[in-house]
Amino acid sequence: MVQGREGADPTEIGKFAELADAWWDPHGPMRPLHLLNPVRIAWIRDRALEHFALPPADRRPLSGLRILDIGCGGGLLAEPMARLGGMVTAIDPAEENIARARQRAEAQDLPIDYRPATAEDVRAAGAVFDLVLAMEVIEHVADPARFAGLVADLVAPGGLAVMSTVSRTLRALLLAVVGAEYVLGWLPPGTHDWRRFVRPAELAGWLRGHGLQPVALTGLAYDAGFERFRLVRDPGVNYMLAARRPAAASGVELG
Repeated sequence: MVQGREGADPTEIGKFAELADAWWDPHGPMRPLHLLNPVRIAWIRDRALEHFALPPADRRPLSGLRILDIGCGGGLLAEPMARLGGMVTAIDPAEENIARARQRAEAQDLPIDYRPATAEDVRAAGAVFDLVLAMEVIEHVADPARFAGLVADLVAPGGLAVMSTVSRTLRALLLAVVGAEYVLGWLPPGTHDWRRFVRPAELAGWLRGHGLQPVALTGLAYDAGFERFRLVRDPGVNYMLAARRPAAASGVELG
């Protein structure tokens, strides 16, 4: 959920380390992520199928893709990505989160490579991935532009990055902070700092500056009647953005 040396302060990391035992409770403080998960998993899968020209009918359509889940928390995304066939590396700076996630994966025989690490650590090791995920992370770092650059640097030639966050708008302040934290009580008060929210144009610009080309953008809206999130055209509150790195000069695409 949060990252370390590339921008997040220890307080941010500590917030989510304290919630290590609550990640998989659908009625606990991670309820918003459980509500988001079905729609974001489907969107990530569809963007990957489209980008890598993978067969949609395959039971494990992401087989063979090297996937990095940055700020993985308890594994809410890492597990479904592994079940879809991806070779998943999942990182989080909070060792408590990694320990709980690793226990779950081992109990289910899911081959997920969980590491207590940051994106900066992975980049320093020289690793790159076909699909890089940074979902609901960038709003928790102090230097979002630098973090976006780190995410981009981890995308292999011909690869894809998918990021999600909250836009810095008045509606987002009212819905994602006041509504979610103080009215609905989904999250502990103080979980989000509106000043750290990132507008889609800002995120797209930072990724372009590191060689990625934005290819898809969608908004997310909460449907209270059905207690679920759905895709919408307006990215003025929650949104997801996908960006690709052009293939190497040889012209050979990954996947």
